[in-house]
Amino acid sequence: MTKVVATEPLGETPTWAVLQRALFDALDEAWRVYEARYCEPDGSLRYTGSMQPRDGADDFYEAFTGWGVLYQLGGSADLLAATKRHWEAVTEQMDRRGYIAGEFELGYDWFHIGEQLTVFYSLCAADPADESFRARAVRFAELYLADSPTGNYDHAKRMIRAPHNGGGGPRYGVCEDWRSFGAELTNMRPYGLPLEDVPGVESWEDLADPANADAMGRAMWDRLGRGDVAVNLAATGLAANAWLYGHDERFHAWALEYLDAWVARAAANGGIVPDNVGPSGEVGELHGGRWFGGNYGWTWPHGLYTIGMAVSVAALNAALLSGDPGRLDIARSLLDLVYRHGVVMPVDDSDTPLRDRWVAELGEETATPTFLVPNRYGLAGWFDFQPPQLTLPVWLWQASLSDADWKRITDLRERTCYDWRTVRDFRNKEDAGHEAPWIAYLQGDNPDYPERILRVALSQVRRRLALIARDTGEVRDRDIHHWQRHNPVTTEALLQLTTGTPQVLFNGGLLPFRVSYADAGTGRPGLPPEVAALVTTVEAERTCLELVNLAVTATRRVVVRAGGFGADRIDEIHYSGAEGGYPGAPTAYTAPASRTVSRTAAVGATEVEVELPPGHRIRLDLRITVRANQARHSTTMNKGTS
Repeated sequence: MTKVVATEPLGETPTWAVLQRALFDALDEAWRVYEARYCEPDGSLRYTGSMQPRDGADDFYEAFTGWGVLYQLGGSADLLAATKRHWEAVTEQMDRRGYIAGEFELGYDWFHIGEQLTVFYSLCAADPADESFRARAVRFAELYLADSPTGNYDHAKRMIRAPHNGGGGPRYGVCEDWRSFGAELTNMRPYGLPLEDVPGVESWEDLADPANADAMGRAMWDRLGRGDVAVNLAATGLAANAWLYGHDERFHAWALEYLDAWVARAAANGGIVPDNVGPSGEVGELHGGRWFGGNYGWTWPHGLYTIGMAVSVAALNAALLSGDPGRLDIARSLLDLVYRHGVVMPVDDSDTPLRDRWVAELGEETATPTFLVPNRYGLAGWFDFQPPQLTLPVWLWQASLSDADWKRITDLRERTCYDWRTVRDFRNKEDAGHEAPWIAYLQGDNPDYPERILRVALSQVRRRLALIARDTGEVRDRDIHHWQRHNPVTTEALLQLTTGTPQVLFNGGLLPFRVSYADAGTGRPGLPPEVAALVTTVEAERTCLELVNLAVTATRRVVVRAGGFGADRIDEIHYSGAEGGYPGAPTAYTAPASRTVSRTAAVGATEVEVELPPGHRIRLDLRITVRANQARHSTTMNKGTS
């Protein structure tokens, strides 16, 4: 492995580095406080309350969202074992409740299954040598192969047989407590009618009639509970994750076959991905021939948020499996089509039911006219206009690093009328939403972003700890979302700044880092203690970053790896050094002036080792060939040349 040594004295300590290490320290303390408050000795959650017939298992796993990722970034050494213990204990807890078959979700929609799997995927990536998690990854992916006894997948029709599926196979129908879908379900009212063409039901108020509520329930059970739906595309994450271990061709072939089926359906539908496929394999079979109206589809309840997420997850998986960024086209065309229907108006005047989300992200600028795009489509056409959720186009660019995908983002900045440089103090469900100021930073237009987003992250950790401290009552019968609303682990800022990577797509995305690290002294992933990192440039052939060792006496050795799952090759590095006789004579009042020099080293591998003496820094300009290697879960730090 190529090795370089930092020779540039730190001098005045950069504020961003101090804040970053303070965030690591705060998070390592915070997860322990959370664990002590909400977890049983075996690692399960303290909960004995009731649950809905199908919904709920995902929320128990989501209680630990971000924990595995924090370990990968450099969180405390015992965090990995703690997260595994919680995953296994929650799985047993949900098994006892009847939600699990063979350690996997018995049968539910992939909007929710995807949410819970982000924790599992992070554990697989954090410790690929763990044979128990490798075996689970393979077993879970096999649930969707054509020869699986579950029967989830119909190879002849290239479709998953039901919107609810999992370890128990196709689970037809919808939630049992929706067999009568009445007006008293006020939490669902903001999203409108689940089906728009049920006779006698033209408005939410009509559901107050028990006969109408029963009719809606029957229609939902029969029409939203059968056939394939676009949100099932997130299941390709299982195949991609299993493939990363040993490149098993079965998983590669299934994921691409399933995505290609939806590509063909979109092409036959004028370029837009339909949201439903009937039992016979025909689009619109259960919805009067219409391409919209399926479960978690374009009409109800979230539209683009769920469809765009699932399509992007599948496209990113296909690009990872094949090494072909052209596989992203289905997601690119979906976004471009929706953007073409955009309008300019204030969020305050739009018809979105999610105004509170945008108040957090945009503050007072919700009153300013800006570019809004439709999120849903129904019998009356496009509706539910919101600002573009940037996580989708940002991930397409992250996967391809193409000029066209970057231009899609910069065009959005030009069309939106709010200030992308503003960093607001909020945390949403996905632990995301600060993509705009990060992009502005990468454009060279927001130099204070690292310090500001780190201060926001620290603020949010303190807020969650304050919520935990105030939460003094019995927690065994709380709302099942209680845990995730108190989880203090936040990784968005650390991902952006240390790895040059956006937050993971929350509903089932894998997390290929743009650049990642390992402690060469211990072999574990992540930054060593007292080391801070800042990625400043992300381009197709370059990644630039700075490493700082804040230690007073300890030398740290950092392995820097390029590309998601080791896919990129570092051809050479240009790195900073200093000449000038530091620290100088003890009789001098100051250190002698040093001259910064630039050095170059050939690499030809996925990794380079950097030695950081105490109180030193180094700037690295990695010259990269992207997608030079097949991505894989690596159990060793040094993959050698490709």
